[in-house]
Amino acid sequence: MTLLEFTDRYGTEEQCREHLYQVRWPNGCTCPRCGDDRHYDIKSPNLYQCKQCNHQASVTAGTIMDRTQTPLRKWFLAFYFMAEDKRGISALSLKSKIGVAYQTAWSMCQKIRHAMGQQEQAHTLNGIVELDDAFFGSPTEGGKRGRGTDKTVVLASVSLTEDGKPKYAKMKVVDAVDGDCVCAFANKHIDKGSEIRTDGYRSYASLSNDGYTLKQKSYNPKKQPEHLHWLHIIISNAKGYIGGTFHGLDKLHLQRYLNEFCFRFNHRWAQSGVFASLVKSCVRAGTFTYHEMVG
Repeated sequence: MTLLEFTDRYGTEEQCREHLYQVRWPNGCTCPRCGDDRHYDIKSPNLYQCKQCNHQASVTAGTIMDRTQTPLRKWFLAFYFMAEDKRGISALSLKSKIGVAYQTAWSMCQKIRHAMGQQEQAHTLNGIVELDDAFFGSPTEGGKRGRGTDKTVVLASVSLTEDGKPKYAKMKVVDAVDGDCVCAFANKHIDKGSEIRTDGYRSYASLSNDGYTLKQKSYNPKKQPEHLHWLHIIISNAKGYIGGTFHGLDKLHLQRYLNEFCFRFNHRWAQSGVFASLVKSCVRAGTFTYHEMVG
């Protein structure tokens, strides 16, 4: 969707509100309190009042836009920029593009990333899955690289099609690459019975006793360049996205940025498009407060 096509569809508050209504209540408004589908339309504050219990609801109540003072058309522009550009967008850039304060732009981005993460939790990987660890962060002068570094540790995985092409990716910030963390990651994100392909690191051996078919092989890019090929490409792209757009991130917020990267990757072939998938995710994700953002 080009920017011109986007503004034709979602250039006004009414167009944005109508789209949110259709996403949230495709079969008509139902009361979030009692479930009754009879309601009054209160046009002035754009509310819907239940005829059964008199509860008033809006299209943004209970979503990441709950109680927002920012116009919906600016929210939709934020959705568009974060969905359509694989490099993502920084809060500073979004601030100038939609005309809001930096803190507002930053909060909007974090809420959208939260919604992306909530959506991705609903899906697991299966079949043939590549799994490896990676290290994110700005390198320090003379600092150690790879395992044992003081960078943030991330477990990354990707499922493959029958012809060896990547399907879906998962990335998770972890405290360490040990057997417990590896098994906890696999149990949450990979279906039992899947074939997991890893390098020869000893911590991955515990997966063979945890309901998975484990195929371990020492990683040698010169002798066996096909081993973990797609996973390493995806990790490299994720590092390029975080390093290029955000110039490195600390551990506190890194997970949400990884969620954003994986969301765009996993929805790249969605029939409705990444933007449409993102709007649905932002409606369904629930509220996300500033206190939750900053931990």
